Amino acid sequence: MQPIKPEHLTRHLRHLTETIGVRLAGGAGEAAAADYLVQEFTVAGARVHREVFPVQTREVREEQLQVFFDGAWHDAGGLAFVNTPGTDGAWREAPLVFFDGPTGYQRPDLGAELRGSIVLHLGCHIESRENYRRLMAAAPAGVLMVDVRYPGALPLADAIFPAYARACGAVPTLNVAYLDAWRWRERGATRARLRIVGGMRPAESANIVAELPGSDPAAGILFLGGHHDTQANSVGADDNGSATAGLLELARVLAPLPRRRTIRLISFGAEEQLSVGSSHYVRRHRAELAARGCCLFNFDSFGSLLGWNTLWGSGPRELDALLPAYFQTHGQQVRREYGVLPYADHFPFVAAGVPALTLMRFNCTAGRFFHHRPDDDLSRVDPRLMAASLGAVADFTAAMAVAEQLPFAATIPAGEQAAIAAHWEDLFGGWENVGGPTPTT
Repeated sequence: MQPIKPEHLTRHLRHLTETIGVRLAGGAGEAAAADYLVQEFTVAGARVHREVFPVQTREVREEQLQVFFDGAWHDAGGLAFVNTPGTDGAWREAPLVFFDGPTGYQRPDLGAELRGSIVLHLGCHIESRENYRRLMAAAPAGVLMVDVRYPGALPLADAIFPAYARACGAVPTLNVAYLDAWRWRERGATRARLRIVGGMRPAESANIVAELPGSDPAAGILFLGGHHDTQANSVGADDNGSATAGLLELARVLAPLPRRRTIRLISFGAEEQLSVGSSHYVRRHRAELAARGCCLFNFDSFGSLLGWNTLWGSGPRELDALLPAYFQTHGQQVRREYGVLPYADHFPFVAAGVPALTLMRFNCTAGRFFHHRPDDDLSRVDPRLMAASLGAVADFTAAMAVAEQLPFAATIPAGEQAAIAAHWEDLFGGWENVGGPTPTT
């Protein structure tokens, strides 16, 4: 097998981050990344096609936030959440209410405190549809989300889960920096006002599917995945240019090799809105996945200059036992985390019954300190480390592609199946939720 080449990874990363730049789902940047993938996968020798699906794309032209404390209004930074509306350019002002998201939903009546206010919400994910429904039912004038994982000075881009917004509506919502929120509390802030020009509009995203056919269709399909979109204001060198570049190199080195099993590489669109592309894929191909799906190895933000490799997902322990040796051959180690993780593109495959793992590279206990920030640029990634991890996965995939029989069963641990089903229903809307317009309130 040819080696994975760091200089090829650098070339792809430079094109994604510098030539294209920000790659918002449904926007021109994401479409340019998809075109680049089609071109490069084709050059590698794969059979390539696109699978298009509807999304809401963020088209915000201006966003302003001011907070009242010390007897005056003060400008503040904020980034409008995906899947939330704007204000048609008008200021929306209201009392500022501090709400502790991790415990606040224990309160029996949110409306009495939150109705008509701008809610400063500790926690940028509301990981319960019922909690989000109660927040929207309280009818706040707006929401300011604080990412409690990263106590920094920059607002981080993010999104309300599409299934939540469709089911419960949305109000104007901005992400604000943790240290700003701390200062507002410290200085006794009492009011806030926000103004958003633009918002969301219907658009299209696409999964780019590159096929390396095997000689025996009945032997099944080995999947390799990643996503090519980014969050707002981020060129996403690590999240997830690392995977986009990696999939292209994997296609190049795997294409010339003999295969009994088909290898299917998929670069998913709209992951940053909660795996919209991969959930679309599994809904569309559910029968094929049940009949032929062997496993998915997904990549997401695995290129950090400093950090440690982490594998997260659901699959048989026999699969877990195989992988460390492949990484060690390339001078790498990997830490296996157990438990259901529904926030990466492997999860819809798990929900469809296919063993699936995501490789990430953490550099702090919350993940990566530059998560969803403008400085997720080429300075944050190490193509040599990426090449080592990709070499391990290439060796594993090549071996599994020719094996007479896979050394693991295509099963999901029984102890995880209830949690997987619950997350699939709550966060993704289950098997019947196939998209559509996002209502606003």
